[in-house]
Amino acid sequence: MTSTIEESICQLTGASRATRGDVLQSLWSGYGEIVRYTLKGSEATSVVVKLIAVPTEQAHPRGWHTDTGHQRKLRSYGVEAAWYRQYGSRCTEQCRVPVCYGVKGEGVTSAIVLQDLDAAGFRVRLQNATDEAVKSSVRWLANFHACWLGEPTGALWPRGSYWHLATRPDEFAVMPDGALKAAAHSLDAALENARFKTLIHGDAKLANFCYDNDHRALVAVDFQYVGVGIGVVDLAYFLGSCLSGAELEQQGDALLELYLGMLVQALASSKKLSAQEIQALVSEWRSLYPIAWADFERFLQGWSPGHPKLNSYSARQTERALNQC
Repeated sequence: MTSTIEESICQLTGASRATRGDVLQSLWSGYGEIVRYTLKGSEATSVVVKLIAVPTEQAHPRGWHTDTGHQRKLRSYGVEAAWYRQYGSRCTEQCRVPVCYGVKGEGVTSAIVLQDLDAAGFRVRLQNATDEAVKSSVRWLANFHACWLGEPTGALWPRGSYWHLATRPDEFAVMPDGALKAAAHSLDAALENARFKTLIHGDAKLANFCYDNDHRALVAVDFQYVGVGIGVVDLAYFLGSCLSGAELEQQGDALLELYLGMLVQALASSKKLSAQEIQALVSEWRSLYPIAWADFERFLQGWSPGHPKLNSYSARQTERALNQC
């Protein structure tokens, strides 16, 4: 970037001055940071800036320091910049994302200047999900998937999600031999060859949703792995991010049906599909729900075999998927 970050922020927001404030978060493996800047002379009083920089030393929290992982991260920041430049503003109020004032630079020397969600009323970050937060997040996912069904997505990942098989050869190589490893390519093909495709968030965990005080309204952040896929991949990953195995045993199947019901409503309103096509989509994605779980379990068994997300519900869904294959 030829100008300072403060000058770039002023150019993008119309502010007369931008002052660096608190670091809100360091990015995964040290690839930059998220910083709040206060503004003077503009309508917005603050912005949040995602500053991307390649670390001099890689420090993956779980020890995965590979060139494959490094290249995946580098590409992910380019995808996120493309998302905000070309796509984010087309999301509806029902699947809200931050306002983007602009992107300066390219790839690993870029800065994404975003709406300060705290100032916009979305200041709640949850470590433990409430029932209301789960329902509102499921609603966001259903509306997001309906919004982007069949839309052009050329600048994004041709396959959304950070764990799909083609991007995880190292983890697959160390995965223990067994039925799941043997079926991994068949499971991947089932997801890849689905008839109905949309954009998926690709990292739709609880930590990537910012809620209002009553957890009924929310905004999603972190679009590094947004790309083409099927909606239940996001759903399975989200539910696994915020519910225990016991909670999933009680609620998981009902939340799938809640999601599919909300998806039907959103698709009917969009008029993108006929009623018959909507029912075909619901049938297909319901049948692929266990496969989405099994595909993520395959990743975890290689990446972190003792991970708490490897629970009874995930195991049961994986068994269902293996029986389907």
